[in-house]
Amino acid sequence: MKELVSRCPIEEVMQVLSGRWPTLLVYYLQDGTKRFSDLRRDNPTISHKMLTLELRKLEDAGVVQRTQFPGYPLRVEYDLTEAGQKLVPLLDGLGEWWLKSDEATG
Repeated sequence: MKELVSRCPIEEVMQVLSGRWPTLLVYYLQDGTKRFSDLRRDNPTISHKMLTLELRKLEDAGVVQRTQFPGYPLRVEYDLTEAGQKLVPLLDGLGEWWLKSDEATG
């Protein structure tokens, strides 16, 4: 079990998933392995630097696994870890909640 920095596990989760990009990256990685360029194509408004920072944050949190292959040109692939895969149904549930809410339906 992870040691909590704060007393609230939701606060811990929000530190990992807060912001514009982390949940979208988990969403795009749910379909399987992606290269950096694939993630840039899926998210055309994210900068190279921001994508790098967000992937590192998710990797540090144990949500994403980065695999670097030897050789030239450099090839790096990203996958959800088992912990990351467990987030997918939770995010799907949030999406369903939004679609059923008064805010989404006007």
